[in-house]
Amino acid sequence: MRPPWVILSNRALRARFEELRGGDLLLVSLGFKRGEEGLFLDLALRGVEAFPSLLSQALARSKCLQAAILREFMPPHTLAIYDRHDLLRAVALYERMGVQEVVSKEDRANCGLGIHLWSNVEEVYNHAGREPLAYPFVLQPRFRQWRDIRVIVLGDYVEAYLRENPHGFRNNLYFGAKARPYALSEAEREFCQRVMVRGRFPYAHLDLVYTEEGGPYLSEINLRGGLKGACLTQETYEKRLSALKESFLRDWLARRPEAQIIE
Repeated sequence: MRPPWVILSNRALRARFEELRGGDLLLVSLGFKRGEEGLFLDLALRGVEAFPSLLSQALARSKCLQAAILREFMPPHTLAIYDRHDLLRAVALYERMGVQEVVSKEDRANCGLGIHLWSNVEEVYNHAGREPLAYPFVLQPRFRQWRDIRVIVLGDYVEAYLRENPHGFRNNLYFGAKARPYALSEAEREFCQRVMVRGRFPYAHLDLVYTEEGGPYLSEINLRGGLKGACLTQETYEKRLSALKESFLRDWLARRPEAQIIE
């Protein structure tokens, strides 16, 4: 009976993947390739632990998975579109609601580069499945009122800033948007906490939005993200992140002092 393993690198993970079992810990951001997402399920079913959690790492990779699992927190009628059948159901829903303009988000794109504005949902149907809109993707109505707040949560450290672009609907700080500090309310902090608990995120970058439908809503969430607009420096960010990992490992080893660390 071997002791539990603590895996600290993707190289060690690949080398020992078939031998992993319940009680082992992956203390690494998993570098699975596109198409290997099923490995998250395999590890979870074997009882392998991870920090960050397996669920949070899977969610961070996929906007569509977020729209499926965290949909209760998102703006109304945000949909994960995996194939033509999903899209036809979305067409029927949006036509029934009288929705005209819609926004699509590519599943794995970041920095606002995968966001497309369409004049109507039929236009989406005519292009979906080929360039520039391959399946899967997230689809939602275009909201004319869109207040965008980036929230960084690293343990006890919480910072928020408003992102605004008066000249377009993409609020990317590298492409025209501006940032200014934002004071989170207790209700907004509680909302972030509920999202993180549901997705099992130990730390996160969350994008909160307010629309004409209300809010706050979750636009998306990630384990990491750019710091442009934040007061937090990259150096301090990395130190806080390392401290969270070290604290988790220290507590974990206190319960399993016989564990073997593998780099």
